[in-house]
Amino acid sequence: MKHLKSLATGVMLGSMGFTVSSVISGCSGSHQEEQQAQNKFLVIEQLSNGKYVVVEEIPTNGPSRAIIREKNPDGTVSERVMTEEEMKRLAEQEYQKVQNGTSETTQPGGGEGMGLAGTILAVAAGSLLGNMIGNALMNNSNFRQRASTVNRSAYSRSKSRSATTKRSSTRKSYFGSSRRSSYGSRSFGG
Repeated sequence: MKHLKSLATGVMLGSMGFTVSSVISGCSGSHQEEQQAQNKFLVIEQLSNGKYVVVEEIPTNGPSRAIIREKNPDGTVSERVMTEEEMKRLAEQEYQKVQNGTSETTQPGGGEGMGLAGTILAVAAGSLLGNMIGNALMNNSNFRQRASTVNRSAYSRSKSRSATTKRSSTRKSYFGSSRRSSYGSRSFGG
């Protein structure tokens, strides 16, 4: 009986240890996934004014990277791939300008688009430089406004649309009567 009791205790302790280690590794694993989910694959396009805008933004589990589309003087479009290290270097340079007060990302107004470094910082500051810097930048109203002018991606529009409140609309039923409903609810008949 004594051996069964010690065996049962050993099994119980082993099970508890396994459970605790699973929970701990599960937490750190999901944290890693959360960090990786912040990484982005961007397609950045040069405008006729020489500034840049993001035309595609896709969350990725791999490293952040970007395709830069630029128009050559003869009018042909060339594409180049920018690695996460290159993006991080440009973002850090632009962040130094933010701290010095010379970055276009924090200046009021401005036309459409920004320089390449400003565009990258505006769209991927959190994933490239860390969430604390990204959040600090987003607290600046000029930065927020400028960031929205460089991001034309469907992902960005979809994210901002889901964050807004649901609007109501008038729908006509099959039988011609109108019914007011809000997005997300169903309207059957009239």
